[in-house]
This record gives sequence, C-alpha cells and structure tokens, in this order.
Amino acid sequence: MTTFYDFSVQGLDGRENILAALRGKVTLAVNVASKCGYTPQYAGLEELYQELKEQNFTVVGFPCNQFGAQEPGSASEIQSFCSLTYGVSFPLAAKIDVNGTHQHALYAWLTAKENGFPGNIGWNFEKFLIDRDGRVICRYPSGTKPTDPTFLQDLADVL
Repeated sequence: MTTFYDFSVQGLDGRENILAALRGKVTLAVNVASKCGYTPQYAGLEELYQELKEQNFTVVGFPCNQFGAQEPGSASEIQSFCSLTYGVSFPLAAKIDVNGTHQHALYAWLTAKENGFPGNIGWNFEKFLIDRDGRVICRYPSGTKPTDPTFLQDLADVL
C-alpha cells in the first residue's frame, strides 16, 4: 500500500525528497499561495507547527499557482516571502500542480476515492491531515483555520 511518505517531493530549497524525513510524524499537508486571501493562515500554521513539533507533528506547504495565479514567484521569492512575512520554518515543497493534467502524483493520491476524500482541490489552503502511518485522516476546506476547534480536536485525536 502506498502512503503519504512514499512519495518523492522536491523541497523549495532544492532538496530531493522532503517527505522521507517526515515518516512517522503526523503531518498537515496544505497547498499554499503568497497572494491569496487565505495567505494569513501561514501565521497560524507556523504557530501550530512550533507548538506541536516536539510531539512529532509537522506542516508541509505545497506552493501552487493554479488558483488565480496567486503564487507567481520563484522558489527564492516564495521562501523569502514566507520566512520574512510569517516566520515560516516548516518544510515547503517546490511549486507543484494539485489538479489537472500536470497534477503531482502525491495530490492524485491524496484526492483519490480510495483514500476517502476524493475530488479536485477547490482553492488555496485546502488541508489534509496525515497520520503517523501516512494515511489520510481528514480533509479540510480552505477556510478552515489552524485554530478551528474541529480541526484541533481531530489533530489531538491523531497525536
């Protein structure tokens, strides 16, 4: 069986596979963009990461320019924006497509019917909660903030 951690995803910084080192952690996978109305969620995602990283929790951001061209920057521009504006220290992937003909294999798997949360990504900042074994536990729409009580309860249950 394929799991989240079996996929190879290049890091924004050029590292070859950022997911392999996360095996065994609870992960929140989020497609992100720098020029979106939901971009301020970066602050809450970083706060959550800092608060829970010692409990083997991480966030991984997947920059994507498919929604309103809201992530037009280069890798260095994205990295600079995220670190300077929001202090992001959690892993960021190289820019990917989350829908369509060039959809990254990871997102094809995340949105597959077999994983229980099928369907195209609707907008930036959709979230997938992944357990320590690499299985999809929950999917959250873009408007779900990192402080949402339902999300936090789901996270507590899987931690």
